[in-house]
Amino acid sequence: MAIKSTDVVLNNLQEAQNIDVTVKGLTENGFFEKKNYSGIFGIEGGQDISPEIQWGKVPEGTKSIVVTMYDPDAPTESGFWHWAIKDIPADVTYLAENAGSANSEKLPNGAITMPMDARMNQYVGAAPSAGDEPHPYHIVVTALDVPTLDISPDSTPAFMNFNMIGHELARGYQIVYAQI
Repeated sequence: MAIKSTDVVLNNLQEAQNIDVTVKGLTENGFFEKKNYSGIFGIEGGQDISPEIQWGKVPEGTKSIVVTMYDPDAPTESGFWHWAIKDIPADVTYLAENAGSANSEKLPNGAITMPMDARMNQYVGAAPSAGDEPHPYHIVVTALDVPTLDISPDSTPAFMNFNMIGHELARGYQIVYAQI
């Protein structure tokens, strides 16, 4: 069921080189493990532990990386951002498991966790409605030509993504699924 970045086109995004992205610790059919689900949102067994994410070589000229997790199928008109980190140094190639915890010491130096849609500066795990079909979560890694995005640290992930326009050198993603 896992879909690779070459299988899907992200809506309304400028063309960019591809980055290989791998999310570690998934079930054999591409689903999050229960620890990656959201205890904060009441999912039984959920612990809001962010998965390990690795990415391949970024193009020359990359000065920072952004990692986000977005749920386009959340029951809202605008989807739901579960996680957003900006200003990851260009030489970093992964985020360790649980790097998304509040005040994480596992984040690379200089990286900033932005508030996600519930306005918490941390990873909030998958929280699909019971009985739904498998629910997709887009984990996106973007290489930028600027060392830092000049936006307020309390900006939304949508505003952050808007400010990435014109600075994207490469992008890759993996879609991970959750179901209750």
